[in-house]
Amino acid sequence: MDKLGPDDPHRIGAYRLLGRLGEGGMGQVFLARSDRGRTVALKLVRRELAEQPEFRARFRQEVRAAHQVGGAWTAPVLDSDTEAPVPWVATGYVAGPSLHRVVSGRPGAPVAESGAYGPLPVRSVQLLGSGLAHALQHIHGAGLIHRDLKPSNVLLTIDGPRVIDFGIARALESLADGDLTRTGAMIGSPGFMAPEQVRGERVTTACDVFCLGSVLAYAASGRLPFGAAESGGVHALMFRITQEDPDLTGVPAELAGVVRDCLAKDPAARPSPDEILARLGEAEADEPWLPATLIAQLGRHAVGLLDAEDPEGPEHPADTRHPEHPRRAATPPAAVHADHHSSR
Repeated sequence: MDKLGPDDPHRIGAYRLLGRLGEGGMGQVFLARSDRGRTVALKLVRRELAEQPEFRARFRQEVRAAHQVGGAWTAPVLDSDTEAPVPWVATGYVAGPSLHRVVSGRPGAPVAESGAYGPLPVRSVQLLGSGLAHALQHIHGAGLIHRDLKPSNVLLTIDGPRVIDFGIARALESLADGDLTRTGAMIGSPGFMAPEQVRGERVTTACDVFCLGSVLAYAASGRLPFGAAESGGVHALMFRITQEDPDLTGVPAELAGVVRDCLAKDPAARPSPDEILARLGEAEADEPWLPATLIAQLGRHAVGLLDAEDPEGPEHPADTRHPEHPRRAATPPAAVHADHHSSR
């Protein structure tokens, strides 16, 4: 977590901001704490997106649908203000590192500092797949398609994985509408996009299953099944996704079959989340799903959260100019301006 910048707000709605968790194509994400003491991840939408009525309508619809997704395998949506000058949404904070960080870490950083472990054992990947299949059941059951399931959107906790960031999820009934591509945002992440996403075709829930296959291949081997964009550029990567077989080098034989089926080019040929669950199985009672060294790291991560204190800084009271929205916060002019690079 990084400290708040000089232009960052210190309070949004009923939440006091503690620090920056990151940023992406949709906006900035802050660690925040409610007046009653609950810790949340609060996403503040980019101002230029908020000024587009089409985007705001879609965001409003998706937040409403995301409220219906259960929190067992996802970070639940707890609060939001989709009508604020700069809309925001607060989700439950998941006290755990991302799958990307655990598998890859930061180059050159010590293991203890980076949280890196490397590819996960077979049983851990099987249970990771089961947890993600459960998450997709809940997400799809709420009428959503995640569209951006990737290692940085999968957080690891002691009792299983959690899926985060429904920022580009789209309600099933709105699939016929125009894409957000007119804003310049890529719908999906290179390396974790389904062939139909690459071709700009109609996307169904099977898109998330393809992404799940890529995530499992990465978790098991530390490699992307179609390579990285650095290898020949984004266009070459898109070609490999649509035309070539996945490279499953390093994926154990126990996992290769289900991963390969998830990565089928034809959406209709991919297994459903129910079928994935049947093939991967569930954890036994009291069975640790991660190696002991990772479990210890997760415990330290959770303890560190308890030490997070409110930063010193000026109060930003609620915006009293809009009494019909009492939780609406005054947003400094530069609160959402530094979104230079994004994977989306």
